[in-house]
Amino acid sequence: MIDAKQVIAIAERLLEGTDMFVVECTSSPMGDIELLIDSDSAVRLEDCATLNRAIEAELDREVEDYSLMVASAGIGSELKLLRQYRKVLGRSVEVLLKDGIKILAHLDDATEAGITLSYEEKQAVEGKKRKITVEVTKEYRWEEIKYVKEYLDFK
Repeated sequence: MIDAKQVIAIAERLLEGTDMFVVECTSSPMGDIELLIDSDSAVRLEDCATLNRAIEAELDREVEDYSLMVASAGIGSELKLLRQYRKVLGRSVEVLLKDGIKILAHLDDATEAGITLSYEEKQAVEGKKRKITVEVTKEYRWEEIKYVKEYLDFK
């Protein structure tokens, strides 16, 4: 079985000097390999095809049969690397916390410790019968977060 680490090493070497980077690589016992890449700007279909061919040129099908798919970590997929978070700073994100709470917010900051979000929340105010909407800015540690995805509003 071809190891995902071997494919990652090849891909990282081939992507050196570009703004593209490896997000994740999975390998199944059946020989199915999926490599996800991203970029600080954009990943084109041609970029995926070129990388796919270059990796296949370095692997030997005579030794082991495999299926390789190189794809872009598309919009709506989970952010996995700090570099991806920094790419979407100032944009809307969907965050699912480990306690089951889902938040739609603007991503203000991303650090090694966690992320900072700003969003509107209804809160009770002393002396008022109804809750009012206030702008909240809150930090969340990585341990509190199940996933974060870029959010596109089609309204």
